[in-house]
This record gives sequence, C-alpha cells and structure tokens, in this order.
Amino acid sequence: MKALRVHETGEPIDVLRVEEVEDPRPGPGQVLVRVRSAAVNFPDALLCRGMYQVKPPLPFTPGVELCGDVAETGEGVSGVEAGARVVGSAELPAGAFADYALMSADAVFPAPAALTDDEAASLFIGYQTGWFALHRRARLREGETVLVHAAAGGVGSAAVQLAKAAGARVVGVVGGPRKAETAAALGADVVVDRRSEDFVAAVKEYTGGRGADVVFDPVGGDSYQRSTKCIAFEGRIVVVGFASGTIPSPGLNHALIKNYSILGLHWGLYRQRAPEAVPEAHERLTELAGRGLVKPLVSERLGAAELPAGVQRLADGDTVGRLVFTP
Repeated sequence: MKALRVHETGEPIDVLRVEEVEDPRPGPGQVLVRVRSAAVNFPDALLCRGMYQVKPPLPFTPGVELCGDVAETGEGVSGVEAGARVVGSAELPAGAFADYALMSADAVFPAPAALTDDEAASLFIGYQTGWFALHRRARLREGETVLVHAAAGGVGSAAVQLAKAAGARVVGVVGGPRKAETAAALGADVVVDRRSEDFVAAVKEYTGGRGADVVFDPVGGDSYQRSTKCIAFEGRIVVVGFASGTIPSPGLNHALIKNYSILGLHWGLYRQRAPEAVPEAHERLTELAGRGLVKPLVSERLGAAELPAGVQRLADGDTVGRLVFTP
C-alpha cells in the first residue's frame, strides 16, 4: 500500500515521504480500516516535528483522525462489523495518511450518515475537543457569550458551531480577511481580525462591558494574556492548546481578583480516565450533525503528493477549516 512516512523529525514538507509499504496487520484489540478520508490536525504537524507528547518509533505514518471501512478485526474485538463505515482515532505508528490504518477497537465509532466521508473524518477529534471544552469543562449555558480564538481553524470552527448550537453568542477571533469571512459563515455573531482590530475592546462593546463568559483558547501566548482583560465575572478560560508556540504564565492573583476560572482541557485523557464519556459525546455530535447544527468545514482535499505541503501550511497557520487527505 501507499503511505506517507516520517523517517526523521523536522518540518512536515521536508520529512513526509510517500512510500510503498506492507499493509499493517491488526493485533489484539485492534481494527484494520481502509481509509476513505483522513483529516489533517495540528498534532500531525507536531508529530512530524517531534514536538507532540506522543512520540511513535521511527519511521511512522502520521494521521490521527479518519473515516474508513472496517477491513479486518484483531483478536478479542467484538461489536465491530467488517465493511462498516466508521470514524475515530488512528493507532500510531500506523496512522491515517495511508491506504490502510490501524485503530484501537475502543476508538472506533459509527460514521454519521448525515456527513460525507471528508466531513465525517473531521468530526471526531476537533468536535470532541470542542464539546468537552464547552460542555464538560466550562458548563456553557444558553445565552452566554463565548470568545473563540482561531475561529476559522479546525478546532476553532468546531467550537463556533457547537457554541451556537447551545444557544450561546460567539465572538470569533481570526487572522486575516479570508478567515474573517469563514468565521462569519460558520455563524459567529461578531468577528474580529486580530491583525487590525482589538478583540478586547470588541468583546467589551458587544457585551456592554461584562466580558466573555467562556474563552476557548487553542492558541495561548498573547491571545490568552489579552483574554484575561475581557473575561467576565465568574468567567471560564479553557486552555485547549498553544498553536502560537508560546505557553503563557497566568497571573493567579489576577484570576483571584477578577473571580474567573482557568480550566485545562486534555481530551485524550478522557479515553483513559473517563472512557464512557467519549461515546456519549459522539452520540450527541451525531445527533447535532443529523439536525444540521454542526457540519465540519472541509476547505481542501489533498492527495499523497500534495499532503506534505498541506500539513506545512496548517502548521504555519495558513489554512481555514479542515484539510483532508484522500488516498
């Protein structure tokens, strides 16, 4: 089969190589799937760079999220039928940027019938992250105001749609006119281009000085620091990631004085500590997709030859919505 593999870590455009390799074989508790579509995630870029918390042995195939057909099941797997169209996380080092990938049986879920392969491939990690951040961690309530950073990106776009589906008002922060158009199309009530506008002032004006009840922050750095200037009384800042490359050092005295909460969201940890919550979230997301309230924004479909440059553009912040790899 064809696979894109990393033999040494570095920039994605330099280290992702198309190769002919043997089909992977499912071990105990694993499922082999024929990849229909694989969403490109920021962790894929970090994996290429050797900067992700998971470091698979070299060489490996990235691609942490997919939609595919079950081809074969390993020993001890039950409840997963051959031929079923499924979504979920790939099992590294045999990731989804290939014709076939491995999945852990507990990471296999039915693909929503309402979504195309490309959309379904993009539903799992980003929308699960948004769901857990907004509902499990921040306890979002109808009518509240949510400030979403990187609102045109893969995870941010999911957060915009999920917040709107929950009846919240959304202020989306983006970088550039193209991304501003995307965030508005996704449903953000107010869109702020951070390159030319001050999102702190925009939030205060929109909320009559109250501030944002929830901040969804996958960026870190200055985005986090400035968010503390427009967080509401009893507001919640959910730390999702550090796409800026800078991990902020929060002033806990400031959190005390303004009476807000700083919440971490490590979605992958739920698979270890509260695995029952993941299928529950998938059921809710499938229901929302069926009602047309969430629909992943797929901006580009890439073949094997185009994928290294695509992962690089995502790493550099030059994409909107989701890029997907189609074998």
